[in-house]
Amino acid sequence: MSRQLYTTTFLHLATLLFISRTISAVRFLPGPTTTNDLDFIRSSCNATLYPDVCFTSLSGYASAVQDNPARLAKLAIGVSLSRAKHTMSYLSKLSSHASSASASPAVHDCVSNVGDAVEQMHGSLQQLREMNHRRPGAPAFRFQMSNVQTWMSAALTDEETCTDGITEEMEEGETKTAICERVADVKRFTSNALALVNTYANNGA
Repeated sequence: MSRQLYTTTFLHLATLLFISRTISAVRFLPGPTTTNDLDFIRSSCNATLYPDVCFTSLSGYASAVQDNPARLAKLAIGVSLSRAKHTMSYLSKLSSHASSASASPAVHDCVSNVGDAVEQMHGSLQQLREMNHRRPGAPAFRFQMSNVQTWMSAALTDEETCTDGITEEMEEGETKTAICERVADVKRFTSNALALVNTYANNGA
């Protein structure tokens, strides 16, 4: 009986941990969505380079975002961060099983680049969370938003460095194509997140 109880408790805790990790980058869950909520997401995404990608990835959280640009910026960074982490995991596995001597250094460097991007986005997200009670337009707000803009821009540069290295150093083939496609996907999300951060920095809440 005690063994069964222990197993049940363990599985329950493991499930909660999985759910917590899944949503930790965003900190809020989607709910019933109104037309106004979706319109705000759509109009905000129109300022990005990839509006369709932006709207598709963020519209499910429209009810939680409502018309709050700070929440939207945090959400966009969280989504980008999640994509980057998955890509870094994929690259790490490739790096440890690279089939050719020339591929391994390039993939290893790419892992480092995307890892740096993850750190930059994590720092950006943490900075925004700490700014919940800052008044937009205040000197502290401008300074902290400048940090977020710098970090997100650096994350995008790190991702571009990754693809540049892969393009120049790896031989043509399925692996090279797969890496470039995955990192290009992350770059689109990071670019969109940076655009939404810039909008928030310029306009405030």
